[in-house]
Amino acid sequence: MNKKDKIEILIENVLKLFHIKVSKKIEKLLVQIFKFVIVGVIATVIDFGFLYIFKEFFHLPVILSNTLSFCISVIYNYTASVKWVFDVNSEKSKKKQFVEFISFSIVGLLLNDLIMWICVDKFSVYYLLSKIIATAIVMVFNFITRKMFLE
Repeated sequence: MNKKDKIEILIENVLKLFHIKVSKKIEKLLVQIFKFVIVGVIATVIDFGFLYIFKEFFHLPVILSNTLSFCISVIYNYTASVKWVFDVNSEKSKKKQFVEFISFSIVGLLLNDLIMWICVDKFSVYYLLSKIIATAIVMVFNFITRKMFLE
């Protein structure tokens, strides 16, 4: 029997506290979503931090700054997702999983850059506010694709 980690115990206790009964499959999904959110928050801090540094200190254009910061955060996100969030399919080669992860990350990056470009260049929305909008949309895309292709 697998030893439960602290997040699994937390979710189990919250469900008990609110007298919510769910199947083990749904409970596992809730744990996974919670872990994904934690990893996502950390990746977002990394992404926003580097975006700000590249834009404000190195005076790089917004889209280039966004692309570089996104790439840095993807490296962290891949490592954390594979080690902690998803039950990675051990039958797939690690190389294939990494290629799939990066492929979907590139699509996420393109979506992120497109949203940033539309918000900043077309609607003159402040770049950090634009980044919040882009991040929220791409986060949903990331969870769905990573769940489908890592497991």
